[in-house]
Amino acid sequence: MTAVQSRVGHAAATAQTIQPVESPAVWLGSDLAKTDEWMYRLSEEEIGELEAALRQTQERGLAIIDIGREDFPLPTLGPVLVKLQEQVVNGRGFVLIKRIPVERYTEVEAQTIYWGMGHYWGDAVSQNGKGHVLGHVKDLGMAEGDPARRGYQTTLKLRYHTDSCDIVCLMCLAKAKSGGLSSIVSSGAIHNEILRRRPDLIEILRGHFYMDRKCELLDGQLPYASAPVFNYDDGYMTCFYPRGDIDYAQRFDAVPKLNDEQLEALTLMDSLAEEFSLKMDIELGDIQLVHNHTILHARTSFEDHPEFERKRHMVRLWLSAPNGWPLPPSFADRYGSIKVGTVRGGIVVAGMTLCAPTEAV
Repeated sequence: MTAVQSRVGHAAATAQTIQPVESPAVWLGSDLAKTDEWMYRLSEEEIGELEAALRQTQERGLAIIDIGREDFPLPTLGPVLVKLQEQVVNGRGFVLIKRIPVERYTEVEAQTIYWGMGHYWGDAVSQNGKGHVLGHVKDLGMAEGDPARRGYQTTLKLRYHTDSCDIVCLMCLAKAKSGGLSSIVSSGAIHNEILRRRPDLIEILRGHFYMDRKCELLDGQLPYASAPVFNYDDGYMTCFYPRGDIDYAQRFDAVPKLNDEQLEALTLMDSLAEEFSLKMDIELGDIQLVHNHTILHARTSFEDHPEFERKRHMVRLWLSAPNGWPLPPSFADRYGSIKVGTVRGGIVVAGMTLCAPTEAV
């Protein structure tokens, strides 16, 4: 039996067959490293438009959290940003925008510009149980073994993973002393290679894997959730791979221990991710957009500056895309809604109020 293909040519699956993913988002890092076609360089005119929009928000005294798309008009650049987002969601799966001249601005001004641009890509959702819609990737010296510790609050290497949103964005406000490279990889390319080498492990990765919620819960929720790594629904293959959270969920007695086949499948995922990856140095003022459903991302470890104000600092957005893909039912537990066009994803806990802190807290 032949699996039904979607209108955009992504992989589909039935109980009898799985097909390779066919999409612009299937690529090898070794190929893309030879070109800069995945970069977009802002012109001085476009930067001037961003600065004019910034001044309007300042004249009105708007806090970042209160700025909407209508408050940040970009008559020329706006359509360009929308087109770049479309390429992220339905094209290659990522883009690197070079660059915002952040040295011209205060940190709050740079974050305001970034926030305003984000409205042309989607709706910001909470990144943690504190309701932060503007996140700060910075070493806070979190203690080893703390169940609430998040990897982005350390200098440690981050393993390949996806987040609970449609698009994740990073803007660089300060670079590390050394290291801290961004690494991304096509989950479709990994899928296809596993299908070619070890179709038996594809079946394993279609099964549910448990993941730790990092103590961020709604009332009545278990401290862990589960979902397949490779999901097939409505003609799309979507990948959900919170690798560290899968390992960390093993601390719960009620979570089944990973068996040998599951460990073998996860090991092959990680190995292929490294082999197929594209590494990039996100420079000061650069903005990276990544489509979580087609791209895994990671980070190398880094050495930081001793002074807190000089430490590596990335500002992050988790976005729900208005043109996002239909998501499989297994995502509902983490995303809330899975319907196209709804604001979905993020981390939601009882009594949470959305906020946009301008410093790492």
